[in-house]
Amino acid sequence: MAPPPQRSGVRIPTLFSSAESTDDAVPEMVRNISTMLERILLELPSAGTPDMPALVRALAGAGDAKREELRLLQEALYRDQLSIWRQVMAPDENHASMAFEGNDHRFDAPEWNLPYFRYLKHAYLLNARFLQQLGELAEIEPHAKRRLKFQLRQMADAMSPSNFAATNPEVIQLGAASGGKSFAQGMKLLSDDIARGHISMTDERAFVVGRDLAITPGAVVFENEVMQLIQYAPSTPEVHEVPLLIVPPFINKFYILDLQPENSFVRFCVEQGFSTFIVSWRNVSPDQGHLGWADYIEKGVLGPLDAIRSISKSRKINTLGFCVGGTLLTCALAVLAARKDNQARSLTLLAAMLDFSDTGDISVYVDREYVERNERKFEQPGVVPGSQLAGTFATLRANDLIWNFVISNYLKGRSPRAFDLLYWNADGSNLPGRLYTYYLRNMYLENNLRVPGRLEACGVPLDLGSITAPAYIVATQDDHIVPWKSAYASVGLLGGQSEFVLGASGHVAGIVNPASKDRRHFWLNAPAKSDAETWLAGATQQTGTWWKHWAQWLRKQSGRRKLAPDVLGNRQYPALEPAPGGYVREKSA
Repeated sequence: MAPPPQRSGVRIPTLFSSAESTDDAVPEMVRNISTMLERILLELPSAGTPDMPALVRALAGAGDAKREELRLLQEALYRDQLSIWRQVMAPDENHASMAFEGNDHRFDAPEWNLPYFRYLKHAYLLNARFLQQLGELAEIEPHAKRRLKFQLRQMADAMSPSNFAATNPEVIQLGAASGGKSFAQGMKLLSDDIARGHISMTDERAFVVGRDLAITPGAVVFENEVMQLIQYAPSTPEVHEVPLLIVPPFINKFYILDLQPENSFVRFCVEQGFSTFIVSWRNVSPDQGHLGWADYIEKGVLGPLDAIRSISKSRKINTLGFCVGGTLLTCALAVLAARKDNQARSLTLLAAMLDFSDTGDISVYVDREYVERNERKFEQPGVVPGSQLAGTFATLRANDLIWNFVISNYLKGRSPRAFDLLYWNADGSNLPGRLYTYYLRNMYLENNLRVPGRLEACGVPLDLGSITAPAYIVATQDDHIVPWKSAYASVGLLGGQSEFVLGASGHVAGIVNPASKDRRHFWLNAPAKSDAETWLAGATQQTGTWWKHWAQWLRKQSGRRKLAPDVLGNRQYPALEPAPGGYVREKSA
């Protein structure tokens, strides 16, 4: 449905200026916004559409008990729909309350309580719930069932009346109150995003890396074709003698751990007196697409460790890996263990997986056909664009990371606010195709890393049990990328004593939980190799961030204190350029 004709001074964006009058421009704008929105959403990765015929066959072939459950679900759906209609037809009569009240933040605005829109809201929520219940009833193999349920959820999310101007009362009211200016502004924002090639989640003009983000003082002291190594300037008179190497995920830029001063994990480490280094991954070009997992171990972890030992004059190094950076780091430590070079004093894993038995919703994208298709694609060197990976992760939380911005930006015409986490989220890195396909097959598809000796790297077999350094393992309760129980499985794979900590919130917000705000909470229990549920049942909840608890633990691994160095780097590894370096500023495709 088109919005009312716009007159009185509404400036039509130049993209739609072919219309001869404002009255003609409005239908043209509506057609163009539909076309452009379709284009930008089609760029997002998809797990496919739900196989409804297969679902019907599965339900039709179910046993008597399942068919009875289906009958009861259908009766409940009809009963609840009838209840909604009764309230619409006779709103003054005393009916039971509608099936859903305040359960979904998409419908929090008071405009959704107007009779017609209240009906739309409740009818949609009933049908969305019914779709999920159908997916639960389907008797198909577990991976196919998970994929089906994910597809049904994606379909239900896309069908929400909040996503369409004609069925969203907030959008209609704002359009009327602004005399149509909100529609015009929304189409201008959409046009800008089409030019960028992605949905804007934040004001991208508000941040500059090196000016607003990644501003902890330091210098690049080593670099190669895949990474730059940054050493941070000490902020305390003395530092611990055992340095700390941080390996971030190579899917995004390193500054997720060095955002703004008040929420920078790197700055926190420096303030605790830890001599801190971090890997800054290169945004690889297509001619580097031949690089594989072993190359990243050798050049992205082992090379920096050699540089740090030379600079710090310490034989031992504390190590920390975040997400896939933790997986890569652990493989590198297994290589060192196989070489009888146990230079790692400790290992910290933040939201990282070593056992890929349960990979959460991301598993819906990874099956044998998908992996083999990518392996064929990257028989010749090439890269996986960072935008493709960012889009994949966005679909895992479609309401928050896609539809929320479609509604706010394009339907309401509101520019997104400045938010450092979302700026980082859109600042992806290209990956070598062969690195990507190795990771997909050996971790996600075949779960080979957990089996001692099944994988080799740098000429030696990998055995995680050979890593005897003490480990501090952090998972987050609502992580949709690394389920916390999968992170907990690392306790049983590593050969040293492990401390497991469960933080609140999700994959990023649960990790970037700064000590300056000391928010949320976390759970602790005595180190154990029992199952995850048993660990949680005996855990105690602690107030605030896990950062302080981790710092206390790391101090025990960091040796005595010594005078802080006056100069970054050394003669063999001199300072090359100020932090954050040049690699982090390169933009992905």
